[in-house]
Amino acid sequence: MVSNTKEQALEAAIEQALTGLTTEAVKKAGGIGETPAEEIVANNGFQLGLPSDFNALYALDEKFFWRFLEQTQEQELAKLQKHNPSDWQRKLLERYDRLIKKHGILHLLKKGLAVDDAHFHLMYPAPLASSSEKVKQNYAANIFSCTRQVRYSLANPLHEIDMVLFLNGIPLVTMELKNAWTGQTARYHGQKQYRESRDYHQPLLNFARCLVHMAVDTDEVYMTTKLDGKSTFFLPFNKGHNHGKGNPPNPDGHKSAYLWQEVFSKDSLVNIIQHFVRLDGSSKDPLRKRTLFFPRYHQMDVVRKLVAHAEQQGVGHTYLIQHSAGSGKSNSITWAAYQLIETYPASEQAARGKALDEPLFDSVIVVTDRRLLDKQIRENIKEFSEVKNIVAPAFKSSELKSALESGKKIIITTIQKFPFIVEGIEDLSDKRFAVIIDEAHSSQSGSAHDNMNRAMGEGSGQEDDEDDQDKILKAMRSRKMRGNASYLAFTATPKNTTLEKFGEKQEDGTFKPFHLYSMKQAIEEGFILDVLTNYTTYKGYYEIEKSIAENPLFDTKKAQKKLRAYVERSQQTIDTKAEIMLEHFIPQVVNTKKLKGKAKGMVITQNIETAIRYHKAISRLLEQKGNPFKALVAFSGTKEVDGIEYTEAEVNGFSDNDTKDKFDTDEYRLLVVANKYLTGFDQPKLCAMYVDKKLASVLCVQALSRLNRSAPKLGKKTEDLFILDFFNSSDDIKTAFDPFYTATSLSGATDVNVLHELKDMMDDVGVYEWHEVEDFTNRYFNNEDAQTLSPIIDVAASRFEHELELEDEEKIDFKIKAKQYVKIYGQMASIMPYEIVAWEKLFWFLKFLIPKLKVKDPNADSIDELLESVDLSSYGLQRVKLNQTIGLDQGETEVDPQNPNPRGGHGGEQQMDPLEDIVRSFNERWFQGWSATPEEQRVKFVNIAESIRQHPDFKKKYQDNPDPHNRKLAFEKMLKEVMLQRRKDELELYKLFAADPSFKAAWMKSMERVVESNL
Repeated sequence: MVSNTKEQALEAAIEQALTGLTTEAVKKAGGIGETPAEEIVANNGFQLGLPSDFNALYALDEKFFWRFLEQTQEQELAKLQKHNPSDWQRKLLERYDRLIKKHGILHLLKKGLAVDDAHFHLMYPAPLASSSEKVKQNYAANIFSCTRQVRYSLANPLHEIDMVLFLNGIPLVTMELKNAWTGQTARYHGQKQYRESRDYHQPLLNFARCLVHMAVDTDEVYMTTKLDGKSTFFLPFNKGHNHGKGNPPNPDGHKSAYLWQEVFSKDSLVNIIQHFVRLDGSSKDPLRKRTLFFPRYHQMDVVRKLVAHAEQQGVGHTYLIQHSAGSGKSNSITWAAYQLIETYPASEQAARGKALDEPLFDSVIVVTDRRLLDKQIRENIKEFSEVKNIVAPAFKSSELKSALESGKKIIITTIQKFPFIVEGIEDLSDKRFAVIIDEAHSSQSGSAHDNMNRAMGEGSGQEDDEDDQDKILKAMRSRKMRGNASYLAFTATPKNTTLEKFGEKQEDGTFKPFHLYSMKQAIEEGFILDVLTNYTTYKGYYEIEKSIAENPLFDTKKAQKKLRAYVERSQQTIDTKAEIMLEHFIPQVVNTKKLKGKAKGMVITQNIETAIRYHKAISRLLEQKGNPFKALVAFSGTKEVDGIEYTEAEVNGFSDNDTKDKFDTDEYRLLVVANKYLTGFDQPKLCAMYVDKKLASVLCVQALSRLNRSAPKLGKKTEDLFILDFFNSSDDIKTAFDPFYTATSLSGATDVNVLHELKDMMDDVGVYEWHEVEDFTNRYFNNEDAQTLSPIIDVAASRFEHELELEDEEKIDFKIKAKQYVKIYGQMASIMPYEIVAWEKLFWFLKFLIPKLKVKDPNADSIDELLESVDLSSYGLQRVKLNQTIGLDQGETEVDPQNPNPRGGHGGEQQMDPLEDIVRSFNERWFQGWSATPEEQRVKFVNIAESIRQHPDFKKKYQDNPDPHNRKLAFEKMLKEVMLQRRKDELELYKLFAADPSFKAAWMKSMERVVESNL
């Protein structure tokens, strides 16, 4: 005999795992016809169901349905029988059918079924630690069953579903099983069967009649909660393998065995019903218009692991959850929040002095900037909690305090408001919190986090003889991760400081996330798109020329940087790039009707000034084209450009609160930004991005990820995405993305001894005396008037500025060291295993001193002088990489802790070069459009310009033509003709001109300027 590798074998394996028996074995024993199914039950707790007991009209296993009610609610049945002696069963079934069509299965399982004066529980919930013995007995009375080959269709009585799981006779899960060994897969054949061969108009397959429908093979699992013919949308329900899609090899069986061994255990199914599955939308809406959510595997897994860890280990831990965009973080955070408020300690050790039947956490605080999350959590709590009003927002400390006092279990606040909320709140140390931080970035790594910890600190009801040292130590302890709070940080892109603060320390000293759902897996599973598959980079090439006779010396490194900034900021440069952007966006995105004609683009610029200049250039170009659409600009505050003050609202013509919503309309297709909207901005219609800004590390990933949102309704695909980058090379982008593509870990902890070194160096300068630091901190922590603090800081600042007679270089050096000290101590204080009071005191003193330290860059004037000494003589762009796919590394990435070396202003020897050399090396680096020397290039420019001026049409059609549009067309025609005539002499140049539209645009622009300048 050989192994059975057919679909039937997989059915039997699942049935055996759940019930301890198989239909085949029972048939062989000759018992399935005569042996009552109630005799057939295994240790796993599932009964073996018979297809003949299934009622297709009501979609129920009638035998187990009635048995459950008879065994558990005899008195309620008696009430019904008394009033309806002849047709009580029909009455109950019809009432069940009517309500499930109106509200769905979840409602009935949770709320039960009322018929006349009787009320029936259709499921008994799992007991909590505080539950009575009766609750535990009731839970044990639930009947789980598994039936194969269920004939579900009234229209086609021979149609069968491979397997259905029931609870008390009510169907929970349907499965179509495939076996990859026979060439049938869940991914294709299983989904196809549900889409094309399963009649979703039949009661069993009606929406919300079951919790979920699954296509399963030996390797993978896919799920949907709504069957809708060919429009049915399946999601993967897989663990992930090598940080990508699929499942890992299972040494004990099929890769997908976790489904029936873990997910379909009795406790797991009831937990999913009670705490995960939810029906979105209002009960007033028609059922089919609502959405039924069943967790994806990683969502269920992370929440269960967080709850289990808290049960075992108690309060006072940190968790870093690295979940990519597209992981459904909002749902994971929501599920975690309301399961943590019902988490109980598993042991005395975890309880830490509290009773075992008391919840571990008094409140869960959710810190998020997502406006939708607040609404989502409130609505979901209604589904899950018997007590409705347990969620409250808090934007001030008084609101947080009153929310806690009035028994609110989930408190929602924003990252910006958190510091204000916690100010002045005392005496919460007897409370225990779970703090869930959404997108844990630097807003959590500095003083906002200090305040957060201090709020969870001890109350001020101390003895009066508490001295200053006690107060300082108490402030320090309050900055630690407190024992009465657990911190859960959800982020897609953890920095090294985030890993060190929230990650799990390994035996080898590295730090890793508590749970991972990688960008690679999200891309492979289709939840986000890969933004790096269509990447085009441009290199600017420009030439500057010296415009003065002298040859002064300048710091080469600073000069090169400043020169590039000068060139990039010039309106001439921006106009050229804006033209190239529109030359791509209009024909390739707008005219091709990408995303059903809804596609949008984003322009990322270096700063607010360039954003305003770009918006002007783009708007001017669009006006020349008859305004086919409009562009918006986004920036914070006011900005002066060329002597005029601008605000976002004034430029756009409406309030900046409306920018997001206006951009969603068809009228606006491009959004120009500097920093605003680079993170956390969800606009699925975005598919093109034009980058003119240095992007690195986390910001690079977050900014480019604005494009990755999938939009199935608009048919958005990876090939629709396009990035045009004027600033970064493809290697820069790869370096930024690699750490976050799979798993990120930290190679070791930051060496805090650098604080000793920085303090010693600053002490030696003599800007402050130690007694001044002591005096300042004593007054500060005694809450004295700020007027008594100013003189102490001013004395030190005056010493720094005048009395010590420090050179400019020494001043810069001291200020850099002070800033570095404050930054490192602020980030490390909450995770240091020991307390050094002097460090804490100096931290507070320097925090107030630094803003008063005035330093002057000794090179500032000369660098400004440099810009007055040069002119931009030509500018162009050359495409370096076209539509390149940037491949990311598959391995895990280890990042290093923040730089522990003390830094100062003496950063090595300056290289001083004459202006002539700087100009030459700048041109050599940037002016590489073609191989001619700069002198030859200038000659060519001049000769071609002269040929255009000699063209017979020049005066009439160009020089004297008042119509700018016709002038441009005439110029383009003349230039083409001149280039054609000279093609033999300038073959290399002509090839570039004819073959590369972007070179042509830049060449034409430059040529026109040369011609204009001589008119």
